[in-house]
Amino acid sequence: MSKICCFTGHRKIYSMSLPVVAQRLEDKLIFLIEKEDFSDFRAGGATGFDSLAALTVLKLKNKYPHIKLHLLLPCKTHDKYFSHLEKGLYQYTINGADSVTYVQEHYSREAMFARNRALVDGSDLCIACLERLEGGTYQTVNYARKQ
Repeated sequence: MSKICCFTGHRKIYSMSLPVVAQRLEDKLIFLIEKEDFSDFRAGGATGFDSLAALTVLKLKNKYPHIKLHLLLPCKTHDKYFSHLEKGLYQYTINGADSVTYVQEHYSREAMFARNRALVDGSDLCIACLERLEGGTYQTVNYARKQ
């Protein structure tokens, strides 16, 4: 039976560590796919680590066409304040995703929390890029640990 992995992480990845984070993430996903039977990956559509994770899964789909990217997004207007580049990456991941689910119709603070819980619920593993012990990523990691 295939397993599900979700991602959570900060919107800001410090540029000096971005190549390291990207390589570690790709190496971990390859291990999970080849050795641990993971095939379903959930990302939340935020900038930063969420985008990196979604883009990495899409890249790996070329080598592992059986894997799936599922986007669980807080609302339909989630990208309202994204930069032009961020909107382009966001649309690219939506177009490449195997499924897109909007947790709520409209933006609210609760939509973000609901999205984070939805990512974790039913997942077998949560990969986190946690650099600060505060904020939504920290809360999501704590929620995942309890699950």
